[in-house]
Amino acid sequence: MTEKYLDCRGMTCPNPVIKTKELLEQGEVAQVTVLVDNPAAKENVGRFLSRSGFTVQVAEEAGTFVLIGRRKEGEPGVARKAATEPAAQKILVLVGTDRMGTGDDVLGEKLIASFISTLKEMGRELWSVVLLNAGVKLSVTGSPVLASLRELEQDGVMILVCGTCLNHFQLLEKKQVGETTNMLDIVSHMQLADKVISLT
Repeated sequence: MTEKYLDCRGMTCPNPVIKTKELLEQGEVAQVTVLVDNPAAKENVGRFLSRSGFTVQVAEEAGTFVLIGRRKEGEPGVARKAATEPAAQKILVLVGTDRMGTGDDVLGEKLIASFISTLKEMGRELWSVVLLNAGVKLSVTGSPVLASLRELEQDGVMILVCGTCLNHFQLLEKKQVGETTNMLDIVSHMQLADKVISLT
């Protein structure tokens, strides 16, 4: 059993939780100290550690939240996984917007970036991501989520980008990731998917 230290200051949600999860999955941990610099990360990391079998203490020092998780007696000290792995299903995520929700566009852009970067947590069940309408703007030069989409593509996730939509926004030459496709292909993939998650 070991003690671990993780500095997540400067990271936006959900990255502190993802980093903490990755650290715990490396091996049994008796104690972990995580540094974050915003209240949302403090709450999210604290809840994750509690669910993973740790007691959590939180202190604030000059704008930095220090979370110390100590393994509960009898707990394995690793991020919990399901006892049995269900058969992988094909999940298709349909993204028809370049921001999430309504009320504040700046916040909406941050939320969609967070959503795309977190998709990898679906694991092997994530089969395809379809970008259409304003969602195609996520695939072009200057998009804040290009790196996340490329990572998904490298991991075998199909990224389908609506060609009609690219043309409409005059962005065809600026596309940097994914396969330019048509509505027939999109509908066919939706038929093949076990589950479709729509974000429009």
